Amino acid sequence: MEFLLQILPIIIYILLIIIIVIGIILGIKIIIAIDKVMDVVNKVDEKFTKISPLLDTIGMISDKVNNVIATVVGTIENFILKLFLKNKEDVESDENE
Repeated sequence: MEFLLQILPIIIYILLIIIIVIGIILGIKIIIAIDKVMDVVNKVDEKFTKISPLLDTIGMISDKVNNVIATVVGTIENFILKLFLKNKEDVESDENE
């Protein structure tokens, strides 16, 4: 029994030292991984900053083309509706006479 009372604290201290060393090693590896991730994020941010004006220009052109197409479609739609309504009115006026 006395043997266990002397050996058990030593085993616990050794295990605690091992856990602390493993924690330090994992902490260092995590810091290195975070640094690598930050480098990648910074590079992506730089690339996006360079491309951003191009994307803004494409968005502006897309909006203008969309407005022109909407206007053309609206005009054609109104023309077709006027034709159908005119024909319908002509048919109704012929029926009334």
